[in-house]
Amino acid sequence: MRLNKFIRPCRHMSSTTTVSLGLKIKPDFQPAPKLTVTDLNPHTVSAKYAVRGKIPTKAELLRNQLNDVDHKLPFTKIISANIGNPQQLDQKPLTFYRQILALLQYPPLLDDPRTASIFPKDIIERARSLLKQIGSVGAYSQSQGVPSIRQSIADFISRRDGHTCARKELIYLTTGASTAVTYLLTLLGQNEKTGFLIPIPQYPLYTATLTLNNRTALPYYLNEEDNWSIECDEIESIILDSKAKGIDPRCLIVINPGNPTGAILSYEAIEDILNVCAKYGLVVIADEVYQENIFDGKFISVRKVLLDLLQGPKADLYKNIQLASLHSTSKGISGECGQRGGYMELIGFDESVLEQITKLSSISLCPVVTGQALVELMINPPKEGDESYKQYHEESSAIHDSLAERAMKLYDAFNGMEGVVCQKPQGAMYCFPKITIPDKAIKAAKELDFEPDEFYCNELLETTGICAVPGSGFGQKPGTYHIRTTFLAPGSEWINDWVVFHKKFMQKYK
Repeated sequence: MRLNKFIRPCRHMSSTTTVSLGLKIKPDFQPAPKLTVTDLNPHTVSAKYAVRGKIPTKAELLRNQLNDVDHKLPFTKIISANIGNPQQLDQKPLTFYRQILALLQYPPLLDDPRTASIFPKDIIERARSLLKQIGSVGAYSQSQGVPSIRQSIADFISRRDGHTCARKELIYLTTGASTAVTYLLTLLGQNEKTGFLIPIPQYPLYTATLTLNNRTALPYYLNEEDNWSIECDEIESIILDSKAKGIDPRCLIVINPGNPTGAILSYEAIEDILNVCAKYGLVVIADEVYQENIFDGKFISVRKVLLDLLQGPKADLYKNIQLASLHSTSKGISGECGQRGGYMELIGFDESVLEQITKLSSISLCPVVTGQALVELMINPPKEGDESYKQYHEESSAIHDSLAERAMKLYDAFNGMEGVVCQKPQGAMYCFPKITIPDKAIKAAKELDFEPDEFYCNELLETTGICAVPGSGFGQKPGTYHIRTTFLAPGSEWINDWVVFHKKFMQKYK
C-alpha cells in the first residue's frame, strides 16, 4: 500500500516536493551505535556449518595469498576437499546437459540453420519439447514445479522402485535438496521440545537448520566398526529417554548413501528403521542425493522398502508412515551444484500437512527453472540409439569410474597411515577416517583453542594446501577424532602429499 494514500496534499505541494511528515531532525545529535552480534537472533548466531567453517575460511585466505608472487607458502594450490562441489574440482559438465541448457537459455538457436551442424538431433528435439512444457526459463513456473517435469519424476521413481504408484501431485521440485530439508524441518518442528533424530556423524545442514528454528536434535550414533550401520535398539532407547524428558520425537533423518560415511543401507536395515518409525509415529526424511554414487553394493530407496511392506501381510502396521524422499542434481554424475536442481516426494502425509508444504513452496515463488530442467535431464538421460547417447555414456562412465578409483586410492592411503582406520566408502563422495591423535598434539591443540581434529586439519592445510573438515563438525563419539574429506580432486599427487604430511605429523607430536 502506497504511503501517499495517507498524505493530504496541500495547494503548495508539487509533484517533486519531498514530504517530511512534520519531522525535523537537526544535525547536532550523537550517532546511534551500530548493531553488534549481541543484537542478533541468538539461534542464528549459534548455528554452525562446518563444511564452510573456520578451516575452509582460512583456506580461502591462503588461496588469495597464493596470488602473490612471493607468497612463501609451501604449496602452489588449495585442494578444496571440504565440500562435495565436483565441478570446482575439475569434474567436467556433461555435454548433454549443457547443450540443452544452451538452447533453453537462447531459443533462437533452434531456428538457426547452423545449429543442426553443432547439436545432435535428439538434443534439438529434447530442447524443443522442454520449451513447450516450460515456456521461458526466465519466467516463474508453478510453485510446486513444472507439471510435466513432476510427472516425469513420478515415472522415474516408479521405474526405479518397481512400484507404479508415484504421483506428480506429491512431488515438489526444490532449489536443491537443501530447500526441501528447510521446508520439512521448519514445518515439522512445533516448538523447542520437538525432537529430530539425526545420524552421527551427520551432514551439518540438519543441526544448523534445527538450531536456526530452535528445535531439539536427538543424535543417534552410527556403528563405525560395522561399516557405519544403524542400531535400531539404540534409536528406540533414545526415543523412550527423550519422551521421559518431555521431548516429543517427531522425525528420523536417514542419509543413504551416507554423508560423511559413504555407507549404504541394506534392505533389512531400512526395514528395521521403518518398524521403529511405524511403532512411534516418526516422520522419515530419506536424504538420497548420492543414489547414483554407488561403488560397492546396491542402492535401495526407503520408498521401495516401505511400499513393499505396504503390500505385505502386515501392511496395516505401516499404513500411517509418512515419508519424504529427497534427490538432487548437485551430486551423482551430474555434479551441477550451482544450478540448484532438486525434488522431494511425499508419501502418507495428511492433506492438511501437504497444504502447508505447498504454502511454503509458494512463498518461495518457484525453484530455479533451469534447475528443474536439469532434474528432467538427470532422470531421463539419452537412450541407446539416440545420437547423443555414445558421448553421454562415455562421459558419465568416465566420471563414475574415476570417482571409484580415487575413492579406493584414498581409502588405501588412509589405512596405510599410522593410527588411522577408514571404513571402505561404498558410495557418496567422502571418506571419514578415524585418527588416533597423539597426546602431545592434543595438548598443542588445547593451547591454541582448537579441537584436536581441527588442529590436525589446520596443520594439514598450512603444510599441504589440502582443505579437509574436522570430524567434530559432523559429530563423532566422544574421545574419537575423524576427518571428513572428499575424493573429488583429480590425480593422486595430493593423496601422496597427505601421506607424507601425516607421517611427519605423527613423528613431530610423538
